[in-house]
Amino acid sequence: MRDFAAELNARHEAGLNRTRRLVRGPQQPSLTADDTSLLAFCSNDYLGLASHPEVCAALTTAVSDAGVGGAASHLICGHHDYHHQLEQRLADLTGRSAALFFSTGYMANLGVISALVGRGDTVFSDRLNHASIIDGCLLSRARIQRYPHNDMDHLADRLAATSGHKLVVTDGVFSMDGDMAPLRELAALCREHDALLLVDDAHGLGVLGERGAGSLEHLGLSEQEVPLLIGTLGKAVGTSGAFVAGSQLLIDYLVQKARTYIYTTAMPPAVAKATCAALDLVEQGLARRRHLVHLIRRFREETQALGYQLMPSATPIQPIMVGDNWTALELSRQLEDRGLLVTAIRPPTVPEGQARLRVTLSAAHTDADLDRLLTALADCRPVPEA
Repeated sequence: MRDFAAELNARHEAGLNRTRRLVRGPQQPSLTADDTSLLAFCSNDYLGLASHPEVCAALTTAVSDAGVGGAASHLICGHHDYHHQLEQRLADLTGRSAALFFSTGYMANLGVISALVGRGDTVFSDRLNHASIIDGCLLSRARIQRYPHNDMDHLADRLAATSGHKLVVTDGVFSMDGDMAPLRELAALCREHDALLLVDDAHGLGVLGERGAGSLEHLGLSEQEVPLLIGTLGKAVGTSGAFVAGSQLLIDYLVQKARTYIYTTAMPPAVAKATCAALDLVEQGLARRRHLVHLIRRFREETQALGYQLMPSATPIQPIMVGDNWTALELSRQLEDRGLLVTAIRPPTVPEGQARLRVTLSAAHTDADLDRLLTALADCRPVPEA
């Protein structure tokens, strides 16, 4: 029998053991974790909508009207009018012809990728893509070619040398580095080499673009240039679930083929209705996005002045590079001693030797909140080697 205890012990000794925090109360920058009051800089609630009164009120009203459970899959009797309203709303926001609502972002990537490619096809995936994309590629049983991060020359060579049906899949904003994919170049390459392009914009939706529609709006990329867009609703939108948006033809195809959509109970209709209210706030959230940009610029300037190494990111994801697992854990612990929650990210989530503190900023943070973080980082900064 496999020695599970030994594996767990080895993870602990390597500084890779993962633990859960027990959070009480609403999700917001000031929260209670393990009965300790902390100021969090590790949430993906980029616009501060997870506990917004209008979203909470919409959910309460919708529960009274539609109940709690989804009761059945979408293709049986679980596709509620609230789900339909949300799909129309998402298509409108993203400038796509249609949208399909999934229960989670992980399920969206598994279902969409495995529906679009199969045995005999080829899928090209950026090496820093999210785990759900990697698993979707594996589940598809297609040939997988992972190209170096954002390396368009390498991808162009591989596309040119590959025949048959081809899918290129990338994150829009990379979840651990915070940088963006070169989407204009990717779109041009896919057109040139007759490949289908799929962008997972989980960390761009709500944050980027004049209306908060994400990376594609930010860059002005149409449905013709990027045929399929995946987005999650549990980050900047502040609720739960995910979607894929694209042409009516492709959405109709996914209704028939995406197993994670077909064979699961629909999300509670009330969550879909609350999400519509949240999307109203996203579209009206230009001031929130401007405040977020201000916080990002301040953080980068002042943290680098303290001697910390940051990644080249202009998004709310601002990793502080540390390298060693135990050093990252110690820096996280020191910040927590000062009332700040910033999680250490270690392999296999990031490559070996690239452990980091993944700082995430939210429009709900104030300048005073950022001052607290910067003061603590100044207190904890490593002493330069002689």
